[in-house]
Amino acid sequence: MSEDLRAEVAALSARLRELEDRQEIAQLATRYGPAVDVGDPEAAAALWVEDGVYAAPPYAVWTGREEIAGMVAGGHQDLIRAGAGHVLTPLHVELAGDEAYGWNHAMNVQWREAEGHFVVFRLSANEWRFRRGPAGWRVVSRVNRNLDGAAEARELFRGSAEAARG
Repeated sequence: MSEDLRAEVAALSARLRELEDRQEIAQLATRYGPAVDVGDPEAAAALWVEDGVYAAPPYAVWTGREEIAGMVAGGHQDLIRAGAGHVLTPLHVELAGDEAYGWNHAMNVQWREAEGHFVVFRLSANEWRFRRGPAGWRVVSRVNRNLDGAAEARELFRGSAEAARG
């Protein structure tokens, strides 16, 4: 095999790995909504590394799979029984070897029986951090803040905006 062909195969292999990583990370993040909406604490918690963190100020910070599972098994059950859903937008992913960052919006939508329609009762900014391990990519942390006009929520998107400038 010629040196040019080896270089081309290596370049294609690297591009394929990057695409596969981006797809795996995107799939990981998009599994969150369905996992909590079906009320499956273990499925939701399994998205995180063992000591992962889910921070949703001002509500709470859950550290570790057990606490994350407890959040889903607790108050989320009332939400989903009342007719709520978690809708996440596509994830902007930035890779850095075995680490990655991602940003997206999340909406919590709720059925209003008396009015006969759905309402968005929460819109938030998300900053995710991921790590590749023996079992593939997992969430290291997710920070979720209400987009209520506060600068802290908008600043979560700073990494995404800076990456866009190259």
